[in-house]
Amino acid sequence: MTGPLLTLKVDDALQAARRAGTTTVECSLDLDRSPTTVTIGATAWDWQGSSFPYLEGCKDRTIYYWSDVVFQPVARFDASLIKLVPTAWGPPTFEIDGIKMLPTAQVSPYADAERKVGLIQPRGKIVLDTCGGLGYFAAWCLQGQARQVLSWEKNADVIWLRSVNPWSPASGGALQLTHGDVATAIAALPDAAVDAVLHDPPRFGIAGELYSQAFYDQLARVMKRKGKLFHYTGTPNKLTSGRDVPNEVMKRLQRAGFIASSVGDGILAVKK
Repeated sequence: MTGPLLTLKVDDALQAARRAGTTTVECSLDLDRSPTTVTIGATAWDWQGSSFPYLEGCKDRTIYYWSDVVFQPVARFDASLIKLVPTAWGPPTFEIDGIKMLPTAQVSPYADAERKVGLIQPRGKIVLDTCGGLGYFAAWCLQGQARQVLSWEKNADVIWLRSVNPWSPASGGALQLTHGDVATAIAALPDAAVDAVLHDPPRFGIAGELYSQAFYDQLARVMKRKGKLFHYTGTPNKLTSGRDVPNEVMKRLQRAGFIASSVGDGILAVKK
């Protein structure tokens, strides 16, 4: 989508300019990817030859897109409430039933993805991106000159969020985005088909199959020797959750044939 995206920060700037009688204001209508100039009117504002109404009430933690008629929240509610959520950094995160899916408290989710992709050194490699999400891993793999990125995303609503989010890369070229469940699709990949893996699954309680020994065995099968895998686990408190998920993951990866060690909020593993 190429229409304007509004957040509370942008709406405040537009409304302030209207109250002050300013004729133009500079802001960003693509979640801080680029600046642009908006012409301010009494009842509407103009941008790129089109007029848009001012929002009547703008909620915090909400992004609005232009649906050719009105501004609507970038959210869908089918089996779950899935919404794109603004951050102080520009690149948004997303939530499923109120659960934040990407880190945002101390770092941009986009910059966080850059650091993690750097661990697997994507240049010239075929990379398996198991749970595509908003595509930030894939974006940095492409910028890092990966030869190919094979990405799966199970949730159709998340793929729709990607179509709205200007920070998400489009499928095509070196990026092959598939709507499907990698837990089952991985069985169709040939042995030693990929050079590296990025595995950022939902939490264990939601997608336990992506933390299973059977799935890690499949990851080992499709990876070439000495291939690198980064597995995001987060840092759940075992005193409250009752289990040490990172330690469980490390043991299963080792049984699958990896040399694994903790790195930040995840595990870096190398195929033997």
